[in-house]
Amino acid sequence: MVWRFEHTGCRDGAFNMEYDESRARALCAADGPCTLRVYGWKPPAISLGWHQSLDEIDVQKCAEAGIDVVRRPTGGRAILHSEELTYSVIMIAERASVLDAYQRISKALVHGLRTIGIDARLEKSQHHFPSLYRLSSSAACFSSAARYEIHVNGRKLVGSAQRRFAHTSGSGEEVVLQHGSILLGPDHLRIVDFFRMVDEGGRRALRRELEEKTIDIFTILERRVAFDDVAQAVRRGFEDSWGIRFEDAEMRPRDSRIDTQPSRYTSAAVES
Repeated sequence: MVWRFEHTGCRDGAFNMEYDESRARALCAADGPCTLRVYGWKPPAISLGWHQSLDEIDVQKCAEAGIDVVRRPTGGRAILHSEELTYSVIMIAERASVLDAYQRISKALVHGLRTIGIDARLEKSQHHFPSLYRLSSSAACFSSAARYEIHVNGRKLVGSAQRRFAHTSGSGEEVVLQHGSILLGPDHLRIVDFFRMVDEGGRRALRRELEEKTIDIFTILERRVAFDDVAQAVRRGFEDSWGIRFEDAEMRPRDSRIDTQPSRYTSAAVES
């Protein structure tokens, strides 16, 4: 298989979310290849799941702290994207179920993480998320792990979300967009400072919960690992696990225009 590999560096939240969806929609129209993309966030951003209420986040406080607020095209709960590498996979589903695709992608990520000395494993259980979402702590994505998400010593290292798009051929085939956060450091814990309607006692409790349930590469290895080293590990994981041959791609001129087009992912356009 020949895929496209993109390393688009650190961009703002609106660009990152619109770019992922644009790649998925291009594949739906047979106007692009399957793609593995890695990227970061500048400035840091809180992303909300597609159906998550904006009321859960103090947007003004985020603005004062220089943090974007954006909405993902996928589901799930809020994430503070700061010290992390984000991956996205855009591919043809080939009739695979959501969980089957999730498992396959996670296995490739686990393989890649193990090449840099991380004993990553897949979560085997599946929580009942409607019940979890009634808890105040559920506003944070990393407060719980779904089946086939990636953990180390029982603590979540990678959080992911998936969306399906119908292929325009009318064949019934679907395009998968899955993206997720690989935690490089502990800055994701700061998300508790930006939740509305949580008192200081609740913030402390939620932070303790996130500290107990999450882990990052710096904490695991007791050293910083460069963004580009993790990016290459992710790439290798897919190459080795899936037999992919990647073609490296620079952003094409039409891609760069995403930066300046009005976007439904900007904080001003986020709807509750």
